[in-house]
Amino acid sequence: MRFISLIRFKEKPTKESIEKNIECIKHESKKDDVDILEMYWTLGRFDAVVIMEAPDEKTALQSALRRGDCMSTETLVAIPVEEARRLVKK
Repeated sequence: MRFISLIRFKEKPTKESIEKNIECIKHESKKDDVDILEMYWTLGRFDAVVIMEAPDEKTALQSALRRGDCMSTETLVAIPVEEARRLVKK
């Protein structure tokens, strides 16, 4: 399953804190068998977006909770367009 995490960092971005946050995301995700597919820094309400793949919702939640020391997250389930079309047709 794919998930999208919208991230807000808990401290003001500096070169050091950005590297720390990248490592936090990568390190904590590996513990939970979550693959980070893409990471983007963003302008606006959120500081970053992470697209990840996890076996299920519980695993994605566990991974997001582990990152709570460095950031706050809002994680969404990503449903592929074709699957959404099939669901709507039912």
